[in-house]
Amino acid sequence: MPLKIWISSKYHYPFVGDTLFQQEWFYYLMSWGGFLYDLFIPLLLLYSRTRLFAFLMVIIFHVLTKILFPIGMFPYIMIVSAIIFFNSKTHDNIAGSLSFIFVKILSYFRKQKIDLILDQRQESSYGYKNVSLYIVMIFLFLQLIIPFRHMLYPGELLWHEQGYRFSWRVMLVEKVGIANFKIVNNKDQTFFYVRNSNFLTPFQEKQMSFQPDFILEYAHYLGDYHGGVDNDNIQVFVDNYVTLNGRKSQRLVSDKIDLYSQKKSCKNKQWIIPLKDEIKGF
Repeated sequence: MPLKIWISSKYHYPFVGDTLFQQEWFYYLMSWGGFLYDLFIPLLLLYSRTRLFAFLMVIIFHVLTKILFPIGMFPYIMIVSAIIFFNSKTHDNIAGSLSFIFVKILSYFRKQKIDLILDQRQESSYGYKNVSLYIVMIFLFLQLIIPFRHMLYPGELLWHEQGYRFSWRVMLVEKVGIANFKIVNNKDQTFFYVRNSNFLTPFQEKQMSFQPDFILEYAHYLGDYHGGVDNDNIQVFVDNYVTLNGRKSQRLVSDKIDLYSQKKSCKNKQWIIPLKDEIKGF
C-alpha cells in the first residue's frame, strides 16, 4: 500500500490492466524495484561507464511513472535534470542541436556575459571558493536536518503529516477525505454549513480534506470571509473523516475545536485525533 490501490485501479489498460496489474506479486515487484532504482541510480549516473545505461533507465522509469500516475511535469523535469551528470562536452552538443535562435542567444551570453564573470572570478577566486564552500555546507546541513524534523511530533507521520514534506517520503500515502465546515455565531449560537465548491476547485477541496494544515488555513479563510468586521464572534468547526491507504475512515480533526481560534505554528497540533492503527516501518 498504497501502490496496490493505484495499480489495481488501472484495470482498463489494454493487455495488462486486468491481468498483470491485478497480481499481488506485481505490487511487491514495483515497490522493491522503485526502491532499488532510487538507491543505485545516482551511483550509476556518476560512473562514466554506466552513465548511458543509467540515463536510459531514468527515461524508462519516469515515462512509466507518467503513464501510471498523475504527477504532472515531475517525470519530464527529472529526465532533463539527469543530463547534469554528463560532461560539459555533452552539454555543448545538446545546446548545439537546438534551434538557430537559441544557439545564437546562448553564444551571445557565453561570449559577453559568462566570459566576463569568469574573468572576475579569477581575480578573487580564493574569496569566492570560501563563500561557495560555506553555502554548500549550509545546504547539506539543511538537507540532513529538515527531513528528520518529523521526529519532534508524536504519533503517526503519514496520518498527521506534521513534518511530512521534505522528509524523504515519496508516494507512500493514498488518502481520501471529506470535510464539512460549520460556521457558528457565538453571540446567538446560530450556524450554517459551508458549500466548499463556492470557494474551492474540486482538486483544492480534495487536497484540503485530508491535510490538517490545509484544513486550518481554509478554516481561517472562512472565518475571515464570513466574519467581516465582527469576526470575534465567529467560530469555525469541521466534520472531517479520512481514510489512509485503504483503512477504514476515521475522524482526523476534532469537531469540538474552534479552528478559527487556533493559530498557525510549528507546534504540535493538539486538535488532530491520533490514528487508531499502526504503520510499521516508517
